[in-house]
Amino acid sequence: MEKSFDVNQVPQLARDFASYKLTIQVCSKKTVDEYLSDLRLFFKYVYAKRNGINPLGDSFNEIDISDLSNDFIFSITTSEIYDFFVYVSNDRGNKSSARSRKLSAIKAFYKYVCTKRHLMEKNPAIDIESPKKKQTLPKFLSVEESMSLLEAIENDTESKTKERDYAIITLFLNCGMRLSELVGININDIDRDLRSLRVLGKGAKERIVYLNDACRDALQKYLEIRTSEKYKAVNIPALFISKQYKRISNKTVQWMVYKYLAAAGLEYKHFSTHKLRHTAATLMYQTGKVDVRVLKEILGHEQLNTTQIYTHVSNKGMEDAVNVNPLAGVKSKNKE
Repeated sequence: MEKSFDVNQVPQLARDFASYKLTIQVCSKKTVDEYLSDLRLFFKYVYAKRNGINPLGDSFNEIDISDLSNDFIFSITTSEIYDFFVYVSNDRGNKSSARSRKLSAIKAFYKYVCTKRHLMEKNPAIDIESPKKKQTLPKFLSVEESMSLLEAIENDTESKTKERDYAIITLFLNCGMRLSELVGININDIDRDLRSLRVLGKGAKERIVYLNDACRDALQKYLEIRTSEKYKAVNIPALFISKQYKRISNKTVQWMVYKYLAAAGLEYKHFSTHKLRHTAATLMYQTGKVDVRVLKEILGHEQLNTTQIYTHVSNKGMEDAVNVNPLAGVKSKNKE
């Protein structure tokens, strides 16, 4: 099990903020843990600078800000926030993406303090612009590389979870779902006819993911095993389960993906489960038959970076989009 951030390492106001993000805004535990980790570093830096402690020295690591007063937090200035970002950039080597995440944490925290709790009149972070991120094209597998990845699973004669792993990779490559969405799927989330399934995306927002022939075939073969006598005693709703008969973890899926990428000779690409999501999106869009607004709905995005317009599209369009994926007809060669 992945270790959670210890909330006792941050001031009470930050703990209240974490509870708000978890319960009211329904943010993921991972996101909130990252926010708290960034806030802890930020508060430690400001405390160190005010008290003449070298933020690069050993004594910096010993600073305890768990009982930091609200007055201290309220007194932090915009200038000190800027100084913090100079520190994490120059002394900690944070790239723009890491700095952006830290700024998001600070902005979200002070927005909570100012607009939700009304404890401060002026927000010191409100006018700070996010660092410009380097624009890079998403990395993805080609159709041929995707086929090699699927074949690597089929050719694994020693695997006892071949059907499960094949179904997972097939869903990633065809549906473009997030890792957290995939591991969260329950058996009763799947349509009886295997035409669609329900996933829980960011912000606890449900959406329907439509299944093409490749997904239906892979899921059908896996479900024959998952619903067999061997698993009847497993009293958990999860679709994908581990060898320990528990819901499969993020790390297990990531390890499995790395394993078969290596077996397919694609290890050098340093791919991840998220790159498989990019693969599905890119292959669907490259066909020229999928409207970018439809793709937005399939991926569960809040907005399009190019248009910044919220768009609603028909379910029929989403279903058709999944079916034009060039991997839609790829089925396991294993005998039923």
